[in-house]
Amino acid sequence: MGQGQQEKVATSLAGAVSEEISASLAPVDAELERRYPGDPGTRQPVHTVYVPGDAFAADTLRSWGDQALALLDEHAPDAASFATVLGLSEDLAEPVYARVRAKLEREPIEDLRVDFEDGYGNRPDAEEDETAARAARLIAEAYADGTAAPYMGIRMKCMEAPVRERGIRTLDIFLTGLMEAGGLPDGLVLTLPKVTYAEQVTAMARLLEAFEKAHELEPGRIGFEIQIETSQAILAADGTATVARMIQAADGRATGLHYGTFDYSACLGVSAAHQASDHPAADHAKAIMQVAAAGTGVRVSDGSTNVLPVGPAEKVHAAWRLHYGLTRRALARAYYQGWDMHPGHIPTRYAAVFAFYREGFEQAAARLARYANRAGGDVMDEPATAKALSGYLLRGLDCGALDIAEVARLSGLTRADLEGFAAPRRGDLTASA
Repeated sequence: MGQGQQEKVATSLAGAVSEEISASLAPVDAELERRYPGDPGTRQPVHTVYVPGDAFAADTLRSWGDQALALLDEHAPDAASFATVLGLSEDLAEPVYARVRAKLEREPIEDLRVDFEDGYGNRPDAEEDETAARAARLIAEAYADGTAAPYMGIRMKCMEAPVRERGIRTLDIFLTGLMEAGGLPDGLVLTLPKVTYAEQVTAMARLLEAFEKAHELEPGRIGFEIQIETSQAILAADGTATVARMIQAADGRATGLHYGTFDYSACLGVSAAHQASDHPAADHAKAIMQVAAAGTGVRVSDGSTNVLPVGPAEKVHAAWRLHYGLTRRALARAYYQGWDMHPGHIPTRYAAVFAFYREGFEQAAARLARYANRAGGDVMDEPATAKALSGYLLRGLDCGALDIAEVARLSGLTRADLEGFAAPRRGDLTASA
């Protein structure tokens, strides 16, 4: 055969067979595209901080950072002492400690929710009206002057009958206040708590659709998180996984599933002393959430610990070790976000996150470089693994655990390259091969 000529191969099926099969699967193709669009590729915060509506102030973010730094100064004034408390290895101690302090100075909170639910309680209507309007004003000002967290918003009251109208009114006041102040910020996040039935999610979606129409906003502009705090949110009366139905009921507006450690535990009858994010009941709920959300673009968040790092040094250190361990445990299980309830939690949140990414990034960068260059090695990676490796490095970059220069030096890849490897949907191998 001449150069460029290809040998004919024998086949048995007529081309019409392939066409018929493709036609028969067209509805499935469309369903996969609609229900499983893949991760949105945007930054996911490593935590969410909840602050009661009446306690939220213009200086809340800076105050939390300053309190966390003061706690470090008092109970872990240097890298060695911090590493001793948490069991950090010698090679991680200095880079983790330095990055934690820098993070607390630069961006102490990645995601803040002004709370109008459990942390706020039931107040006179006039008081909650004013608090909601104030929250909108302060958040709008923070985004305008550059002092906002990357993500900010409110947690309203739930859609259950006793508080439904109050929750809807608070949300309306808050969103209207943002619009009057210049529009909805890109980092806006809303949280719907204590969701039990998928119909409550549908109601929230309709509510936001009505607001968008009233202000001539792009359809689907406003999304929301679904908080999983009841057993019925995991398993419906008919035995189906309610949380999967909730994602679909949101009609593309669901952005996250957040696990509520203490409400969910209490719902199952777990005694107060054993209500924790590593309880078997918590693991079961989050595993269902994780599988239901996989591929949908909806992200899963762990809950919180109520053990606060306050008091004498030994109590602070014990609370730090507990929080650090729970955060590392969650990260290993691919729960990349959690709740922090006290300024003293954020040093160990960032320490756990930074250690997680720094201790593995050299190997991840090297594996990804070999994959990109088709070089050999002791591990044979495939496109799905390359996607996971690049996603790991991108998360480390987003939170400040890693610098692009050190990742590029070890991998030979730019951020755009990493995003390219992380982007392909399931089954699309060409973009990463």
